[in-house]
Amino acid sequence: MGNPPGVKLIANLLPSLFLPPLASYGLLYILQSYGRLMIPTWLLACCLVLSKPAHVVLTVLYRRLSNNFKARRFGAKVVPCIKEPWPYFGGLSIARDLLNMFRDGYLGDVLEDRANEYGNTFQISPIGGNSMIWTSEPDHIKAVLAGQFDIFRKGEEFTARNHSLLGQGIFNVDGQTWKFHRMMARPYFARDRISDFDNFDHNLEVAIAVAQERLSEGFAINVQELMSKFALDSFCTFLFGVNPETLSSGLSYPLVSGQYNSRSLVEHPSTSFAKAIAEGLDELLMRSLLSEWWPLREFWVDRVEAKRKAIDQYTEPILQRVLVQGKNGVNSENAKSLLEEYISQTQGKRLPPGSFPHLLTLIADMKLLKDELLNFLVAGKDTTSNTLTFCLYKLTEHPESVAKLRQEVLEKIGETQRPTFEGIKEMKYMRAFINEVLRLYPPVAFNERTATRDTVLNNKDGTNPLFVPANATVQYSVLLMHRRKDLWGPDAMLFDPDHSSTNASRSTCSPTHSYSFLSTRVHASVLGNSSPTTRSRSC
Repeated sequence: MGNPPGVKLIANLLPSLFLPPLASYGLLYILQSYGRLMIPTWLLACCLVLSKPAHVVLTVLYRRLSNNFKARRFGAKVVPCIKEPWPYFGGLSIARDLLNMFRDGYLGDVLEDRANEYGNTFQISPIGGNSMIWTSEPDHIKAVLAGQFDIFRKGEEFTARNHSLLGQGIFNVDGQTWKFHRMMARPYFARDRISDFDNFDHNLEVAIAVAQERLSEGFAINVQELMSKFALDSFCTFLFGVNPETLSSGLSYPLVSGQYNSRSLVEHPSTSFAKAIAEGLDELLMRSLLSEWWPLREFWVDRVEAKRKAIDQYTEPILQRVLVQGKNGVNSENAKSLLEEYISQTQGKRLPPGSFPHLLTLIADMKLLKDELLNFLVAGKDTTSNTLTFCLYKLTEHPESVAKLRQEVLEKIGETQRPTFEGIKEMKYMRAFINEVLRLYPPVAFNERTATRDTVLNNKDGTNPLFVPANATVQYSVLLMHRRKDLWGPDAMLFDPDHSSTNASRSTCSPTHSYSFLSTRVHASVLGNSSPTTRSRSC
């Protein structure tokens, strides 16, 4: 076990905390000794106390002047900076507002208010840190995720913040390691396997049976809990080849029902597993809100480590069992899970050109295997459960969509036939319906990247380029972009599948705004398929 997070932070801050007072004392000592000046004790004390605040102010001023100079060299403008109550100690007010928003408000309200005042791209200057830029501009997001992909990385702060849970998985690494993870996983995700339908079909039948049983008792069900368990069972089967059967443990009763949850639910091995994942993600969210200062909240104990240990206690026996089986012969063609796919590529199999043999031995490491599979589990489970939950929510609000979807399913699939990949691809209204759900309720509402060097974010028309300094964090919001009225029309906040329909004739849905709808496209393109949408449509 390493040093506590708070101790590490303080140790890193000590030089910057003590150097300004020491430098001030040294300067005053020289003036007093060689300049024949008499400096009162009170003045000496004031200089020492104020030296660090003065250092912060001077650093902010220098950074602003430097950024203005560099922006002119690039022929660009500095990103508008929001006005703070404490201009040289930026970030305090917006951090407070963001914490209040996640605790009591509505997701995105604080940032939407700032965007209405300063434009769709603005920045803050955190205390002692690098610039933090927020954007909901399609062209800027496209540059960050695609056009300037090699410049914008996850960055050291992001990976350190999430390392306790995600480790060295694909969503928490950069560079060669990221390319290696992508190369290993992409073949498995790119295949259209009928076994995926078997997996989702089985778990969906169990989910429906569990819901019907609870409703027959006269109690409401928590749809989020139901969809989360369905997604967890499905993705554990997909990734590990083992179903944790969280659905079979049952659902919790409403708090107002007066009923006690069954022992099968409370004591089921998967309950602590699912709880650890959810609580670990909640802790990572708090860390992201506190940015580089998160160790102060976890001064003596890393709160995420305990969650990761609970997850590993559940997954490690599964990994060990599959690893033993893999030594007896598993090949890529008959791999029934991503874990078996990985094992097949480390048993002397010939890797495709462009692979990374110097990293190949890493995949056999138990820690890296756990990291990688957990990354995919978190991403797949949350995107699927979030999408299905909001799909059901919108179906209850729009019975006309229920009728259209039912008619399309009967026409393309039939009443008794199982779905096929070809049939799913032909269901245009279902695709439009799911895309509209993803537009209004994207699974990843906010994300970030860090600039590795000075660069510029351009608009499509080439006007008003904005300067991004090296080490600046770019926070982009898919949620706000999907709800902008200038992109989607005055009814942007209304649920209408025609917004996302390929047959829509609205000018706001024209190719000129093709990046204004992101959904799961970029995340899926990492692995070369559209599985998030396909999963939702098959359910």
